[in-house]
Amino acid sequence: MSKPLLLAALSLFLAGNVMAAEDDSASTEKTESSAKPAKAAKKSADAKEEKAEDKKAEPTYPDWDVAFGAGAATDYVFRGISQSNRNPSWNSYVEFRYTPQKDVQFYAGTSIYQIDFPNDAFAEVDFYGGVRPTFDKVVFDFGFWYYWYPGGRTYNGLEPAYLNCTNGFYTPTGGCNTLEARLDFYEVYGKATYTPDDKLTLGVAAYYSPSWLNTGAPGTYASWTAKYVLPDKNLLPDGLGWYISGEWGNYFFGDTKDFYGNIPLPDYATWNAGLAFTYDVMTLDLRYYDTDLSEAQCNVLTGDDTATFRTKNITDINASGLGSKWCGAAFVGKLSFDMTAKTNLLK
Repeated sequence: MSKPLLLAALSLFLAGNVMAAEDDSASTEKTESSAKPAKAAKKSADAKEEKAEDKKAEPTYPDWDVAFGAGAATDYVFRGISQSNRNPSWNSYVEFRYTPQKDVQFYAGTSIYQIDFPNDAFAEVDFYGGVRPTFDKVVFDFGFWYYWYPGGRTYNGLEPAYLNCTNGFYTPTGGCNTLEARLDFYEVYGKATYTPDDKLTLGVAAYYSPSWLNTGAPGTYASWTAKYVLPDKNLLPDGLGWYISGEWGNYFFGDTKDFYGNIPLPDYATWNAGLAFTYDVMTLDLRYYDTDLSEAQCNVLTGDDTATFRTKNITDINASGLGSKWCGAAFVGKLSFDMTAKTNLLK
């Protein structure tokens, strides 16, 4: 092949390679430029989805919800005093909640407890309602509570004794326990809880009734509570939590009405402390209760139908000499569940 032809062929070959390289470069730039908008569109879509999820997670107001639960305990102890004659008891409740705005909630509910009262009332049925305003880490609770004890009968201490004394007999001093059929009463209350972090909760509360247990004696109960969630990392099985909690309370009373002899009911202090385990909606609570009441004072407050006579129990306000063990130390185990409609049923 002559040199001119060889040079011409080489020129054509080089030109072809340059054009191919230019085509490849253009193709690459086109691919990259088209990929950038696609990636940007994906990021935008992801951002929109995240915003949609966040918006969905945020509650809207006004908001409605229903809380409900039930439990069974080895003893129903209320403010240090057994309401079930030291026997097992069950309870259940339902509470309706209305939240018109983020930091205010109105509520109304009812609960029922199995009891064993000396006047034969067969249950404690509660009706309550109030408002819970929130200010940062402090939640207040102001409300009204009505205690209804249906099915009771009056024991007035008149002859024949076995029909008209709750304990079914007269003591050697000629006295016995009396109790009216109607023990219903109401309270107004105010509470506040402070939660500095997700572990600790501190609370104070005050309750007032103008006629505690319909005795005619005004009653004021003040308490202080604390709860601390224990660390569970590597200590408990997955899903299981635990916490410790306790309460110290003081009850202050006035004088009773004529039926109960116009006597001053004894003030007292009560306390409890316990360890609880939680799993999902279930709670197992193991708790110790006690008071500073003597057996004679406890009898005055309860009209205990299982009270026994001892001469040491004869006092100015307990002439019968009967003594009750319903206010002493007690260890109580309770298994319960608590749910809300939106969290547990509609999620």
